[in-house]
Amino acid sequence: MPGFSFGPSSSIDLSKTPGGTVYECSGRGGAPVVVLIHGLGLDRHMWRDHRAALQCDYRVLTYDLFGHGDSAAPPAEPSLALWSVQLRDLLDALGIGVGALVGFSLGGMIVRRFAIDHPGRVSALAIFNSPHARSPAAQRQAEERAARTAQDGIAATLDSTLARWFTPEFRAAHPDSIEQTRRRLLANDLEIYAQCRCVLAAGVLELIDPQPPLTCPALVMTCENDSGSTPAMARAIAAEIAGAQLRIVPGLQHLGLVEAAHQFTVPLQSFLSRHAARRREVGA
Repeated sequence: MPGFSFGPSSSIDLSKTPGGTVYECSGRGGAPVVVLIHGLGLDRHMWRDHRAALQCDYRVLTYDLFGHGDSAAPPAEPSLALWSVQLRDLLDALGIGVGALVGFSLGGMIVRRFAIDHPGRVSALAIFNSPHARSPAAQRQAEERAARTAQDGIAATLDSTLARWFTPEFRAAHPDSIEQTRRRLLANDLEIYAQCRCVLAAGVLELIDPQPPLTCPALVMTCENDSGSTPAMARAIAAEIAGAQLRIVPGLQHLGLVEAAHQFTVPLQSFLSRHAARRREVGA
């Protein structure tokens, strides 16, 4: 059944780095590494179905961003640069020189920031439902939502958030999953969540038309009715990465990868089978 599972998996042991990053690693030892990075206000458990599909062929690493889930609070003000350093330190701690990075929403921004900072450590990028350049009106709206969260609390925008994330049909058919998501979001520290939402709003500006451009193989996906990470944004991201594959999933909204995980895992598996093991050396 589709939906979130925010409890720990009984078959995977939790570990924590000295810097406070909680992570889970499973799958085939010695296989290419695939890192799955969650979105704003969520945690590593959102990848449950995707991990299950990938771990037969890959070493799958999931973790909680600073300020999310079981990881420590951010050691400095949240930023894409800070989360890029967190990922670098996690890979270093595990002795992983290079991996394929899969990021959802805010996670899709983080994987692009990491690829800019450390291009030699990325074998492939999969960017799911991630925002990019907005119109002036849309940029103002994103910043106003972040400001309202800081002023009025997470609950103030929660109903509209869930309506943007899930289709009406899914919300009607899976009320338990919607309630789990609501509780997960409300469990976040308000100050940290509001700061992270500001990064989601403003961080796209540092990712537009990177110089030098990203050159690693890339798969860019979003959903037809994702109002915050639109098909136009996905096309723009793909246009900035030479040879990038683009896929628009029909009918779904922001969390289409939860409603219909297979619509993401099938093209992801095909993409990774060609590119996940492209590099094994430690790069810059």
